[in-house]
Amino acid sequence: MVKGNIYLIGFMGTGKSTVSHSLADLLGFEEIDTDAWIVREQKRSIKEIFDSQGEEYFRDLETELIERIAKEEKKIISCGGGIVLRKANREQMKKSGLVVLLTAEPETIFSRVCQNTERPVLNGNMNASYIADLLQQRNPYYIEAGEIVVATDCKTPEEIAQKIQREIKNIGINEKNF
Repeated sequence: MVKGNIYLIGFMGTGKSTVSHSLADLLGFEEIDTDAWIVREQKRSIKEIFDSQGEEYFRDLETELIERIAKEEKKIISCGGGIVLRKANREQMKKSGLVVLLTAEPETIFSRVCQNTERPVLNGNMNASYIADLLQQRNPYYIEAGEIVVATDCKTPEEIAQKIQREIKNIGINEKNF
């Protein structure tokens, strides 16, 4: 089974960007962060994109990027937390890669993101209760897309990357076949 890429999905603060560094090192893949890519291409922050053109425009940028990435191989893609909201994105990721869902408890997420003011989805709602509600709304999309699920609470990025590597082997994919 050749999948091509590994997509890390999950709610903000579950460790996608941090784990992607460790996983890329472990597997020797190139790393792509969808949010960082969009910020670089648009020459403005995600918050500025949301403020000036809205969430729908930002989601369009994510979809365009996933379509481009899907043509590549041997990439670890750290996806923005809302990328799974579109069915087309979920389908494209599953077609062109292995989708790994990183999870964390709402309190863990809050502790990881509470100092960040560049989270437009949490604008004015930076608390564990709101995070839990939003997480509950998005969970069906995460679960539909995720082929491997790894909890990140109380684990180092290296431990999580090693767990992902073991899970890849457990489902019968040889990482050399990516």
